[in-house]
Amino acid sequence: MAAEWEGKSRGTVLGYRIYIFFIKHLGLNASYFLLHFVVLYFCFFSPKSTQAIYRYLKNRLGYSSLKSFFNVYGSYYRFGQTLIDKTAISAGFKDRFTYEFDGIENIEKLLAQKRGGILLSAHVGNFEVAEFFLEDLNAVNNISLVTWDQEHQKIKEYMASVTSKSNVKFILINDDMSHIFEIHKALSNGELVCFTGDRYIEGTKFLEETFLGTTAQFPLGPYLLASKLKVPVLFVYVMKESKKHYHLYARSIEVKRGDAQGILKAFTQNLEWILNKYPLQWFNYFDFWNDNKDK
Repeated sequence: MAAEWEGKSRGTVLGYRIYIFFIKHLGLNASYFLLHFVVLYFCFFSPKSTQAIYRYLKNRLGYSSLKSFFNVYGSYYRFGQTLIDKTAISAGFKDRFTYEFDGIENIEKLLAQKRGGILLSAHVGNFEVAEFFLEDLNAVNNISLVTWDQEHQKIKEYMASVTSKSNVKFILINDDMSHIFEIHKALSNGELVCFTGDRYIEGTKFLEETFLGTTAQFPLGPYLLASKLKVPVLFVYVMKESKKHYHLYARSIEVKRGDAQGILKAFTQNLEWILNKYPLQWFNYFDFWNDNKDK
């Protein structure tokens, strides 16, 4: 995987302040309108990201050059909407949205069994709003999210001051590998541990698998743990269905112990199925397939 992704997102405190103001005082529609200008900026002044998503559309999905060109804008716009929605929902505007569950019984079953479980997701859709849609199941306090703690600190502090406190527990990936013990502890307590299985930091171990027609690299850790630990595994995504409607998918898989590659293969196949339904919700804006490797 290309080294462009460094474990943090772009953005400024001012940008978030503007969106919070628009959401609270002018509503979501005004925020979506403002987003058009933000998207235009990124189309022209973020060439690496624009080039990466163009190649995804053209080379991976088989879109024509013209269709790929116009859908770059559509991809940025959909991504911006998910960021606005996440901010709005966490700021107390959950009632502005509707949602539906597809396979929620798989999550309910894991929680009832109290055996623990691993949830594998990806940088598609808007998984970060899942906690607000799982509150009625009393599931949120039993979910831990494994993450790189490389978000901009000032943005984190500002968002914490204007949004509701998240009940999801975070397990931070550390160089001393202490996060492994935290993961084991959470699973031993019957909790669900969630990983994003589509990004890794340059220099860490990875697996390779065919994805959308060509080989791509994926982080070893989530698949190795899922194959070694005797807990169930679910693939989980939250996709933006329409303007103010979300759709949660939860799919269980058969896990062969010790077969990390097999879990990855099942994951990429499931992810391809999701992207076939929601092609503009692939939010990895870097050279995911190393298309520039030999250039």
